[in-house]
Amino acid sequence: MNKNLLVTKRSGVKEHLDLDKIHRVLDWAAEGLDNVSVSQVELRSHIQFYEGIRTEDIHETIIKAAADLISEETPDYQYLSARLAVFHLRKKAYGRFTPPHLYDHVTRLTELGKYDQHILADYSRDEFNSLNDYIVHDRDLTFSYAAVKQLEGKYLVQNRINGDIYESPQFLYMLVAACLFSKYPKETRISYITRFYDAISQFKVSLPTPIMAGVRTPTRQFSSCVLIECGDSLDSINATSSAIVRYVSQRAGIGINAGRIRALGSPIRDGEAFHTGCIPFYKHFQTAVKCCSQGGVRGGAATLFYPMWHLEVESLLVLKNNRGVEENRVRHMDYGVQINRLMYHRLIKGGNITLFSPSDVPGLYDAFFEDQATFEELYLKYEQDPNIRKRSVKAVDLFSLMMQERAGTGRIYIQHVDHCNTHSPFDPSVAPIRQSNLCLEIALPTKPLTDVNDAEGEIALCTLSAFNLGAIKDLSELEELADLAVRALDALLDYQDYPLLAAQNGSMNRRTLGIGVINYAYYLAKNGVKYSDGSALNLTHKTFEAIQYYLLKASVKLAEEFGPCPSFGETTYAQGILPIDTYKKDLDALCQEPLHLDWESLREQIKTVGLRNSTLTALMPSETSSQISNATNGIEPPRGLVSVKASKDGILKQVVPEYAELKNQYELLWQMPSNDGYLHLVGVMQKFVDQAISANTSYDPSRFEGGRVPMKQLLKDLLTAYKFGLKTLYYHNTRDGAADAQNDMQEDDCAGGACKI
Repeated sequence: MNKNLLVTKRSGVKEHLDLDKIHRVLDWAAEGLDNVSVSQVELRSHIQFYEGIRTEDIHETIIKAAADLISEETPDYQYLSARLAVFHLRKKAYGRFTPPHLYDHVTRLTELGKYDQHILADYSRDEFNSLNDYIVHDRDLTFSYAAVKQLEGKYLVQNRINGDIYESPQFLYMLVAACLFSKYPKETRISYITRFYDAISQFKVSLPTPIMAGVRTPTRQFSSCVLIECGDSLDSINATSSAIVRYVSQRAGIGINAGRIRALGSPIRDGEAFHTGCIPFYKHFQTAVKCCSQGGVRGGAATLFYPMWHLEVESLLVLKNNRGVEENRVRHMDYGVQINRLMYHRLIKGGNITLFSPSDVPGLYDAFFEDQATFEELYLKYEQDPNIRKRSVKAVDLFSLMMQERAGTGRIYIQHVDHCNTHSPFDPSVAPIRQSNLCLEIALPTKPLTDVNDAEGEIALCTLSAFNLGAIKDLSELEELADLAVRALDALLDYQDYPLLAAQNGSMNRRTLGIGVINYAYYLAKNGVKYSDGSALNLTHKTFEAIQYYLLKASVKLAEEFGPCPSFGETTYAQGILPIDTYKKDLDALCQEPLHLDWESLREQIKTVGLRNSTLTALMPSETSSQISNATNGIEPPRGLVSVKASKDGILKQVVPEYAELKNQYELLWQMPSNDGYLHLVGVMQKFVDQAISANTSYDPSRFEGGRVPMKQLLKDLLTAYKFGLKTLYYHNTRDGAADAQNDMQEDDCAGGACKI
């Protein structure tokens, strides 16, 4: 090697190649790690040195070489490559490895227009000194490689055109905390900031994409999920489209309820014209969803909802199907089919389902959500009315078509509208739940817009977060974490901007939060229990009881300080009804675990004081934030001990937590004999969760005769989900024959990262 070879530093200065520098950085990155070899990384990198080669290119080549060595046998390469990536990231951000003082950093980025000006205005130099002294920058070195790449790709403040990065992770965490608690009294806010900083930087609490990417910047819209309901008029359709554009452009995932739109051939203006049906308007919504790239953080995504009894349902169910032509397909959204008890009864009894246009059957659409007895009464009445346009199809044929499309696309979702309203924190007579979102864990009241400035309509927003179950040693720790998470997210509701009045009114009146979990699979593994055999039922019951209890307790405490949410009277909580009162009692045959906490005292506190937040729990996919916390996804079993995940930054390998110690304790997705054990656990979770759960069904065709999953099995699992009270079903996963570690390549586009926090 020519020792006189010149390399180009990041500053543009040229200097002689110094291989010892490379060795020293590699030795530093490998310190304390098992089964890693510096020489192996150097050999694998195959660097072709040439005159003027950039040191940045050398570093990136070495990082990739280290990341390629991540495997089940050598999992610690995920940390070696991560440390190298952090070194590289800080060099890009600061021109050196050591970060600057927090005050200097905030001053510089405020001058560049990257940070919100309020940070400098709200905090004194003494407070900046205190926060700077509290930051533990070495926590950057605890990330896995997948975490660093996700942070670099999605969350750190940067110029997405030229790739310049301006901050490192600990500044992100500290400044998110500082922004959220900026309006707290000066005598208490530093305590809240530092405690919340510890919780999020030590991965005990996980934050969603809009908060991680947006809080501290001039952009102030941080709700992960936006639910927009469309009425049956051109004005409402146009207002819905406009609202979609506003929120897609600001990083939110969209749920669209379009079930009111009348069917093809319906009369308009007393027969002057006939209606073109749903599909042209669905295409209109799809265009609105896809019109914005969301600043490079992700593309827009949405799920559109309609009732199973809609007259056009057979055409709507195939909208994602690859067969057909563009005129009768709308493939770039996902769809949620709304079902209730009557539909299932028709299926079980071998009966028919009668299809109607909502415009032809007064009161039926509203009763579908508000009152199941009234719905059934009206439905039977309209079935017998010869003057109403209708069509009757065999229930088994309609359900089979739905499940066939769900299996074929993976993206036809299910919403049980009766469970969403009977096991709900809202009184359905005044605030019915008519839809969910594209990850199917949000269940909130909405009202159709008549125009984009409509103050009477209601757009529902939900702000998300999650507890890392793997980082909790005792359930009592949840009390402090719940207080911090609820305070931070509640403060965010006042901190953020609202592009539309209907969203602001809904958010301010209901103050809805959705706090879920990550790392559930690791939690089960370290407690020696499994998904499939019932051994995890009691642990899950105790855990989710504690989560909901402590979150409610935190919201009562906030209500004492700041007052209950203005629409508290529209909740079932105001009537003294808790989630433990309304769950499906079929669960009692599965799990006999008693309640362990003082719910009766809490019930009285809620009735007396109220709640600051109408909702508190929702279980989201958490694909991206799980990677940042080096955790397993949400409540899902991993597909392999090493998962290979696609991201816009390339292929990322992630090893399950405590691989060496627990590799034989994990139950992997395709080891599970059926969906039963998983669905039972989700039912137990739903007993306590006040919104809904992103629950998946998964199938290995090789286990069935002829390599095909029989329709009977698909319908059986659907009925199991309904029986045990699940409100929603998300993805249908099919094992494709690839190696398990290679079988997690789909980039979950739950808002490309919004709801999946």
